Amino acid sequence: MSSSSATVRILIKGGKVVNDDFTQEADVYIENGIIQQVGKELMIPGGAKVIDATGKLVLPGGLDTSVHLNESFMNANTADDFYSGTKAALAGGTTMVIGHVLPEKNESLLDAYEKCRFHSDAKACCDYALHVGVTWWGPKVRAQMETLVRDKGVNSFQMFMAYKDMYMLRDSELFQALQNCKDIGAVARVHAENGELVAEGAREALDLGISGPEGIEISRPEELEAEAVHRAITIANRAHCPIYLVNVSSMSAGDVLASAKMQGKVVHGETTTAHAVLNGLQYYHQDWAHAAAFVTVPPLRLDPNTPNYLLGLLGNDTLNVVTSDHRPFTTKQKAMGKDDFTKIPHGVSGVQDRMSVIWERGVVCFSLQNNEFNSNQTISVSTQWQGGDVNLYENLRCHGVPLVTISRGRVVYENGIFTCAEGSGKFYPLRTFSDYLYKKMVQREKVLKCQALKGVERAPYTGDVAAVQNSGKKEVGPSDGDMNPRPCTRHGGMRDLHESSFSLSGTQIDENVPKRASARILAPPGGRSSGIW
Repeated sequence: MSSSSATVRILIKGGKVVNDDFTQEADVYIENGIIQQVGKELMIPGGAKVIDATGKLVLPGGLDTSVHLNESFMNANTADDFYSGTKAALAGGTTMVIGHVLPEKNESLLDAYEKCRFHSDAKACCDYALHVGVTWWGPKVRAQMETLVRDKGVNSFQMFMAYKDMYMLRDSELFQALQNCKDIGAVARVHAENGELVAEGAREALDLGISGPEGIEISRPEELEAEAVHRAITIANRAHCPIYLVNVSSMSAGDVLASAKMQGKVVHGETTTAHAVLNGLQYYHQDWAHAAAFVTVPPLRLDPNTPNYLLGLLGNDTLNVVTSDHRPFTTKQKAMGKDDFTKIPHGVSGVQDRMSVIWERGVVCFSLQNNEFNSNQTISVSTQWQGGDVNLYENLRCHGVPLVTISRGRVVYENGIFTCAEGSGKFYPLRTFSDYLYKKMVQREKVLKCQALKGVERAPYTGDVAAVQNSGKKEVGPSDGDMNPRPCTRHGGMRDLHESSFSLSGTQIDENVPKRASARILAPPGGRSSGIW
């Protein structure tokens, strides 16, 4: 605070203070943005604003780790910029968001970052940080990632195994990107779906005349997510890089993640409010606009048990984070795909509702016997601050509703009234080599050093060597994007998913190939579930 600035004091009295490790009845005294005292019968200076929290919970402000604000995606601009989106976040009790910088293919990551900062610094009402998408790969991208980490306060990058011909990286490129993340100490976020088979599934669904929102669920079954999750974890393990899987949406993908954790691999998972609460039956609604409003990727899953399963994984820390993945579009924007589901912009809203909805479904429904510490509110699009003209949780009655939100030591939202100014939020630079991720990796590396691979000491071969035959054919080398080419491998006993001939029409190209009578299975797909922690 400058010498001319008045001291800002806030006293929160009589509430139940909830921390990550314990809960207590206490008062909280804040001065100039810093919590100075927590306890009872506090001795504080005069002039403090007193907030009566009797019978209410006092929680740390929420952190929404994935929001898409002022973003152009699939030929549409999101319905929230950093002003309206962060205001909605504050109304929902979230005091910091992490947005996305999504460069176009071959666009400079640094240029895309600077354009985003130019807009967001002038608009944000709460603190924010930024992920940067690695949407293509090459030496320039490698160097720019290092610059963003060193000079720009970025500590996380998002890679895509989906969005073929848009953002998708090949396995060799993903491997190199993960190696680079490890070298610079960044968080490696990966969207895991089999992009090749998603593209094939979409084409075949359209060929069958399936053009509505149900096509998003039909073309992206959960096995394509589970396969990609397993592949992403394998690639990260070979790169010796911690991995953070985003938008985990299915039980099978959750099982793969749980199995990897049991094996000691450094992997973390994030799901979304929508995936943890809703199911994919919405895509089959008779009203096209209703069905399209729920289009996101990976899609919501048909199995009605999936949301509770994902909440259970959050409860036992197999999944670590729940985010809104807020990317709102209007019905008019979604209607760009009215005749072709592949053109419906992917995204749903939720930055305002995230904490209340997860409290309602994950705490009230499973843990609390009464609701004595909470206010009540019914969610409605007519009363929301966030963008979009549909609310996925319409008419859901919530028993945990933010009444007062404090950011940077000032009341910014109280009983439906905002007292924050446009641009009052600040960019929050994030440090690299997160202890939570990289200390675990260091411990794992120590174990692996004890199992280091060694070559066999033997006498050199002194026999004859056959001459290389030149057939006149041009040798095929690696493509320009492969700076470190790897040998092609095949796994016996299973179909190569990248070259699968599976057809939705029913007839398969290999139906006449004799099948093996049996196969020895060492572990079921996704690993054993007998020891999931």
